[in-house]
Amino acid sequence: MPDPEPLRMGIDVGSTNADAVLVDAAGAVVCQVKVPATTELGECVETAITALLAKSAIDPARVGAVTLGAARTTDAIHTRAGLQRVAVLRIGAPLTSAVPPLVTWPAALRETVAAGTAIVAGGCEFDGVRISPLDENAIAAFARQVAPRAEAVAITAVFSPVDPADELRAVAILRAELGEIPISTSHEIGSMGLLERENATVLNATLSGSVAAGAAALQAAVQRHGMDAECYFAQNDGTQMSLAYATRFPVLLIGSGPADSMRGGAHSSGVTDAVVADIGGSRTAVGRLVNGFPQQSLSPYTVSGVVTNVRLPDLIDVPVGGGPVREALCCGGAVPTLTDAAVAAGRARFGTHPVAEQWHGPLADRLAEADRMLAEAVDRVALGADDLPLLVVGGGGWIAPERMPGIAEVIRPPHFEVANALGAAIAPVGGSAERICSGRPDRLRAAIDQLTTEAFSRAIEAGAHPDRLQVTGVEEVPLAYLRDPAVQIRVRATGPPVAASPPHPARSPDTERRHS
Repeated sequence: MPDPEPLRMGIDVGSTNADAVLVDAAGAVVCQVKVPATTELGECVETAITALLAKSAIDPARVGAVTLGAARTTDAIHTRAGLQRVAVLRIGAPLTSAVPPLVTWPAALRETVAAGTAIVAGGCEFDGVRISPLDENAIAAFARQVAPRAEAVAITAVFSPVDPADELRAVAILRAELGEIPISTSHEIGSMGLLERENATVLNATLSGSVAAGAAALQAAVQRHGMDAECYFAQNDGTQMSLAYATRFPVLLIGSGPADSMRGGAHSSGVTDAVVADIGGSRTAVGRLVNGFPQQSLSPYTVSGVVTNVRLPDLIDVPVGGGPVREALCCGGAVPTLTDAAVAAGRARFGTHPVAEQWHGPLADRLAEADRMLAEAVDRVALGADDLPLLVVGGGGWIAPERMPGIAEVIRPPHFEVANALGAAIAPVGGSAERICSGRPDRLRAAIDQLTTEAFSRAIEAGAHPDRLQVTGVEEVPLAYLRDPAVQIRVRATGPPVAASPPHPARSPDTERRHS
């Protein structure tokens, strides 16, 4: 008999629970578990894998790929735990000296992260014309100055998305002085907006240590359980990437939790265009699903007070959640939660104890207020498109009402309570490329072709099967206030993980364009 097709495992570690699922080659759920989370990521991963393998009783050797949703990446920034000290180099003196690097950061976070900053001559204009020659001596001197304390480096040059030559030369100089230290370059991470791109690059550099530790913990747990599986991290656009790629670009993990939930809800429901409410223990993230992927925000995103141009799902955060379920009244605890309110209202059958009558009135008031806040967030995301359904996912999904104004229908898809882990398990591997180019039609077409090649290359580097790649998005955003027409272009390519994909003829690109 032929060997059974490999299974894919998805794991998501949240603040309350760790979820894990196994899916087959067709994406059908084979088994799912939900276990209590602790503060230690490695312990949570180990516990989730142990529980999933025990419940499924499958041979661990059948697991070909394991993907971890790294929702705790943002927590590391909030708590400032495990962050690397970063030497921040800006190339663009004297034009960019008025606002020094990190000056807009919260003081406590800046104190934790900064290992020294410098602004040196170099960079180019939008059209590629040099501002001034790169000051290589100043870069070498800066490297020697920060060598005793820097654990990572972030390099940002003026208009490096147009011409990254100065950033690449700076990498070579810093490598010669500092050795194999993690170095992040802004042309690979951000686009327009010098300060936002610089901030995103510094965040990328400071997260390199914690993400590397998480990757090591995941690999160790997989190996201990006898799985010869490739390991991946979830990205914030609903795709995934190899551990090596993730340690180079850890900033891409920020916001991956809601993206996984949206992808999981789309997969299990078969709905590709919807509003999605991901209801957790304490918060709800509401976003828009477009063609099966989270709609990305085009505006700057703030992470712990730091404004960046990281591309993240466009979300509205609502302070509504199911609460600490193990302490809920319906589970024999003493804490009245929204889960109890849903049980008392007849929305959910959950727990082991009835909710006492004395709580019904106060809980009904809380539930009504939660419904109001959810409806307002959903209405803002839907933007008047009343034909859209609402997908409700997440462990607190029971608290949402069965109907909502302005929504075609409310859907709780199969496996909604572990949609985050499911989204991680079924996600394709993704890569993207972004650039500013001339708006002339002939140059625009050539730029898209070049960016498609780059996006394919990055997807392969991130772990996608090279023979099964396709273009899944092209965005063209015209830029205002420039003398010559210019367009910011982003191309996204996806493909299945190479570890879980048999060879297959290449498919023609199925391109979806988004004009903004």
